Amino acid sequence: MKKKKIIMLCDHPMSTSGVGTQSRWLIEGLVATGKYSFRVFGGAMKHQDHNVIKVSDDFIIKPTEGFGTKELLRMVLATEQPDALMLFTDPRFFIWAWEMEDEIHQVCPIVYWHLWDNDPWPEFNRVLYESTDLINCINWKTYTMVKERFPEKTNYIPHSLPPQIYHQLSDEQAKQSRRNLFGKDADDKFIGIWVNRNARRKMPGDVLAAWALFVKELKEKHGKNDCMLVMHTDPFDHEGANLHEVVKVLGIQKNVVFSTDRIPFEQMNMLYNAVDFCVNISANEGFGLSTLEAMLTGKPIIALKTGGLTQQVVNDDNSENGIALEPEVRNLVGSQLVPYIYEDHVSNETVASAFMKLYEAGPEGRKALGQRAKEYSAKKYDHKKTINDWDCSLMNTVNNWKKSYKPWKMITL
Repeated sequence: MKKKKIIMLCDHPMSTSGVGTQSRWLIEGLVATGKYSFRVFGGAMKHQDHNVIKVSDDFIIKPTEGFGTKELLRMVLATEQPDALMLFTDPRFFIWAWEMEDEIHQVCPIVYWHLWDNDPWPEFNRVLYESTDLINCINWKTYTMVKERFPEKTNYIPHSLPPQIYHQLSDEQAKQSRRNLFGKDADDKFIGIWVNRNARRKMPGDVLAAWALFVKELKEKHGKNDCMLVMHTDPFDHEGANLHEVVKVLGIQKNVVFSTDRIPFEQMNMLYNAVDFCVNISANEGFGLSTLEAMLTGKPIIALKTGGLTQQVVNDDNSENGIALEPEVRNLVGSQLVPYIYEDHVSNETVASAFMKLYEAGPEGRKALGQRAKEYSAKKYDHKKTINDWDCSLMNTVNNWKKSYKPWKMITL
């Protein structure tokens, strides 16, 4: 069988961004079926050079500024004659590609791995959905909103991770990792981790403010100061605050450490195994990979019930894989490109109470929650299922899109 050739526009698949890593796992999984060959525009980063990268005969990356240009895409459509064009990241980055919809559809269908961070239904995206032949949605909220309007081409396929990437170490290995990372006196410390970009909507300042409240209450209530929060981020990111100054003004320098290096997956797996929990209270969060990564290593999470985090922190039976936080305030915000979307917020006091609840659960209580999180995440976000669902939906679209595609008609009045 001749392999289907897919042109993909996404973050560079060899980068460490969430979109980049998910692109890589998806491509490698589909290539492994023997049915597909990928040509990728790798964007969203500064490239040292723009030479083509050949990962394998069926996985070739062209580094691009941004996510490519109309001219580059026209050239690739003409020379490669692909079977599908696949888009993956925020739709705002691909407006230029959808503007070429009529040209693209002369060659192949358009498929999209899509998420939208929050409600209400984005009516302003309708023309993009109408121009797309397959919409595979990453979080359940996106799926329900899009499926209601476009049931014939919408599926739910969440993110997932190959099981060898993030996994639970033995108790002894985890203990040794903790000592190696945090010192011999860290055995009995309560250690949490926050893994995100230092950007406003990720709420790093509020995470630190809540942690400061917890540190104060811990000393008052238990007479202890044996806690540490690992902030795996760039504290000087231009999208966020100077987090070193935030820590200083809150007076928690002894209870916060920054992890700023882009470390390999193996080391990141050790870091997750070395801590007690992972927290994410982003104001809107399409998925939230860090919490899934932590869950796969057997750690409970503290997460706001927003976007893709809801399905992670709340089990199918409504039990929790840690502590689920209900939004207390919803702000309707927007911009010229995104006219309206809700941001979900929770108070620092509520987050601090969640820290205390998890602390007081003790090692055995946290371990039980972590095991529940591990079992749930391995089943709910099974990587083999992600690849299989993509294979079935993509192959069906490639083979049948011409039957259902309805080109735009020009009517002269």
